[in-house]
Amino acid sequence: MDFKGSDTIPGPRTEDQLPHTAEAAVKIVIVGGFGVGKTTMVGSVSEIRPLTTEETMTQAGIGVDDNFGSDSKTATTVAMDFGRISITDQLVLYLFGTPGQERFWFLWNGLFEGALGAVVLVDTRRLEVSFDVIGRLEERGVPFIVAVNSFPDAPRYPFSDLRAALDLDEEIPIVECDVRRRASSRDVLMTLMSFLHSLAVSGALR
Repeated sequence: MDFKGSDTIPGPRTEDQLPHTAEAAVKIVIVGGFGVGKTTMVGSVSEIRPLTTEETMTQAGIGVDDNFGSDSKTATTVAMDFGRISITDQLVLYLFGTPGQERFWFLWNGLFEGALGAVVLVDTRRLEVSFDVIGRLEERGVPFIVAVNSFPDAPRYPFSDLRAALDLDEEIPIVECDVRRRASSRDVLMTLMSFLHSLAVSGALR
């Protein structure tokens, strides 16, 4: 039933529709501390216009949110980021970026639900913010890889040192990336899919 003066609800844009060849869709979460690049990664790699829930940062966050290394950051995710990328003609990944501030971590449980795997984005200037992130994934039994986002002023460490600092098992991949670059972000996702495949072959992925 039409109402006088009502707006027509637009349908999905052609470029946002799933390829007709798609046979499988997988949910992937992008997690990490505040300001590590989750929104940037989803935006750089998504083949559709990403959905973001960014809000302007205000004085209320001072003393509550840790914005070290993100002094120029003016907006922050308060719910999630969402994007999509086709890995092959048959396989599509749905990407969900989590909010980084600890006060929004209660939303993570819902975002983790049904996720096949995760990417943990790491800033080497603030490795400590990754401890709780990794702990939550381990508690939920979500397989993950670690991607070190290469900030220009961030120190670089051998992967062996990072693995020890983050207390990671030997089989968990660590990769370096620049989330501003689509190709780099896509390589991270391909590493995750390869890791998940290896777990499935070994019977470790349930």
